Amino acid sequence: MGSQYLVTTPIPDPGIPLLEEAGSVTVLSEQPDYRTLRSLCASGEFDVVLTQLRDQVDEPLLAEARIKGIANYAVGFNNIDINAATCHGIMVGNTPGVLTNATADIALLLILGTARRIVEADRLVRDGGFRGWEPELMLGHDVSGKVLGLAGFGRIARATARRALGFGMEVIFAPRPPGDRAMGEEELGEFAGKAQQVPWQELVERSDFLSIHVPLSEQTRHLVDESVLRRMKSNAILVNTARGPIVDEKALVKALRDGQIAGAGLDVFEEEPHLTAGLAALPNTVLLPHLGSATVPVRREMSRLSAENAIAIAARRIPHHAVNPEAWR
Repeated sequence: MGSQYLVTTPIPDPGIPLLEEAGSVTVLSEQPDYRTLRSLCASGEFDVVLTQLRDQVDEPLLAEARIKGIANYAVGFNNIDINAATCHGIMVGNTPGVLTNATADIALLLILGTARRIVEADRLVRDGGFRGWEPELMLGHDVSGKVLGLAGFGRIARATARRALGFGMEVIFAPRPPGDRAMGEEELGEFAGKAQQVPWQELVERSDFLSIHVPLSEQTRHLVDESVLRRMKSNAILVNTARGPIVDEKALVKALRDGQIAGAGLDVFEEEPHLTAGLAALPNTVLLPHLGSATVPVRREMSRLSAENAIAIAARRIPHHAVNPEAWR
């Protein structure tokens, strides 16, 4: 008898066929609530669970789970208590490196779309409000020549920087806010002499566009809070393609409503998929439904990697993309 796999949400090919070649696959037709997922993981019927970001896998679930591991269909894994998984000998895999360019494209789209008021303009035309060219119709903000501040300087931030430089933007970054860590020219690589490292506080105050590219952790939860929003320029635009809780959404709504900052482009939300009251009504926002990795090739590759992680874990092999390889040591 082959391995038993539980897939919490249908995924694109080739993931399911790969799993079916390796064993028996149960694909849930709709997202399980927490109680259902906890019961399934504790049932002893499955070797590996292939989860989504919206599946909450916390310490109580992991403590009673009878599984070898979890393959998360995502790069991030803030939905899983990794320390608890390690303590209980449960291996976790993810899908890094495949969505860098796609997410950087979305970051740039949000920069351009928010600055040039694309959603408002589109709605104006569709609603029949366009009466011809006017000198002051839908005036937005320039992008070329403006300062892009990157909170974080990992793969996606660097890909965003590469695009921004092509648009003639000045790029500054803080590698691990809220703390500081000096990066040498060797570590900067192609960005040496092109992107400038600055302290987090300076990044906030100088940026015309502040783009978030840090993982969600206790240190970065509400990294952008009321005090940060107050220090931003009044004509600045906030862009978040990382994780919703990095931004205090209530404080953001207030800042946008009061004109403390000019706009925000968001692909992620604090209580996703729910929005903080008032956010959807603000005209100076572009709001996307978590599209960072949403291209056909990227989602297929994520499917392949998560299936390969699951197959390796079921065979008691450390997967190529293990988050916590020490879980079995």
